[in-house]
Amino acid sequence: MAFEDKTLTCADCGATFTFSASEQEFFQSKGYTNEPKRCPACRQNRKSERMGGGGGRPRQMFSAVCAECGKETEVPFEPREGRPVYCSECFNKMRNNRN
Repeated sequence: MAFEDKTLTCADCGATFTFSASEQEFFQSKGYTNEPKRCPACRQNRKSERMGGGGGRPRQMFSAVCAECGKETEVPFEPREGRPVYCSECFNKMRNNRN
């Protein structure tokens, strides 16, 4: 099936952008059935926000005490009672010991 470039409108900013024939082939090869809703710039902004960077709010950190060495540390999740929390050094040691 031959693809032709299409002009689409971004759902976020309203700008028009080209959905090229090669991009359409790529989408088909991946099994995607929907056309992109966002222009490349808005797609990149959204991806950056999901990854925790790119102008989004800073990641919230929580204070904890490492269950292995007792050192004060910060983790990117809220510790729960009864669940051990490890500093990055002890966590990496434990992870490496599993392999």
